[in-house]
Amino acid sequence: MRKKITILIPAYNEEAVLYELYNRLINTIEKNTKCYDFELLFVNDGSKDNTVNIIKKLKSEDDRVSFIDLSRNFGKEIAMMAGFDYSKGDALIIIDADLQDPPELIPQMIELWEQGYDDVFAKRNSREGESFFKKWTSEAFYRLLQKLTRIPIQQDTGDFRLLDKRCIEALKLLRETQRYTKGMFSWIGFNKKEILFDRDARFAGETKWNYFKLFELAIEGITSFTITPLRFSAAFGSIISLCAFIYMIWVIIKTLIYGNPVEGYPSLMTVILFIGGIQLISLGIIGEYLGRVFNETKRRPLYFINEYNNVKVTPSDPEKHKNGSNHE
Repeated sequence: MRKKITILIPAYNEEAVLYELYNRLINTIEKNTKCYDFELLFVNDGSKDNTVNIIKKLKSEDDRVSFIDLSRNFGKEIAMMAGFDYSKGDALIIIDADLQDPPELIPQMIELWEQGYDDVFAKRNSREGESFFKKWTSEAFYRLLQKLTRIPIQQDTGDFRLLDKRCIEALKLLRETQRYTKGMFSWIGFNKKEILFDRDARFAGETKWNYFKLFELAIEGITSFTITPLRFSAAFGSIISLCAFIYMIWVIIKTLIYGNPVEGYPSLMTVILFIGGIQLISLGIIGEYLGRVFNETKRRPLYFINEYNNVKVTPSDPEKHKNGSNHE
């Protein structure tokens, strides 16, 4: 029996690139059709443009195309999770719809998978079309995250990778709502192999990742994989308390010995405001973690599906996804 490979494509407002993406994917996989069966699984993440209609048209012309139409925009992380749940392949390849990740690398990924690697990830040699500031902040963030966590976080890598079925089954067990999938790829382990490539500029359309969303993703990454910020705030608070106690003793001794009145209103206000700022920062850090605990305790389903392959989907018990069952 021939192995089946699912190619997962999360899509949000990507009408300008879908036909070109499909053509390049088909040209790539047709070189391997003698050995493998392929499934092109599109996940429409609540697009506002003509994305879902184009996907439906592609499906009507090609039985290899499948699609999931989510009930609204849940974000790329959740869209990928839906793809994991509905994947039918012995391996799964994640690729962005914007063609910054070249589909022509897929045969090389498959070859390494056949050699026994479970996670073949593409590492960026260069990043065309991105500003110096974006590259610098990305590099700084991954350096920081690596220092804060014990998990070996992959740098200069995105979601473009091939995952063996057992990696997918492992990821399907991780049902948290606050997701940082790039860290999860590292967290699950298994036998990994990198390949280098030069990332192209976006083929068409506009990026969905502004600096605010990138900052939000960075917070997700830090709070999902380390509690070091909580330890920093506790340690910093202890140091400031110790310094404040020593200063208090000094003021008391100075007053008792020299009989001087307590002076220094400006410096006193500066210290009070500084300590107050540190307290607010610490409360903010605690609030980030507490908010994530609050969201997880709700135990809401990760997503709802409007259609799967032109069939309306009725919301049902989310526990069925945990069983790793495939969906027809």
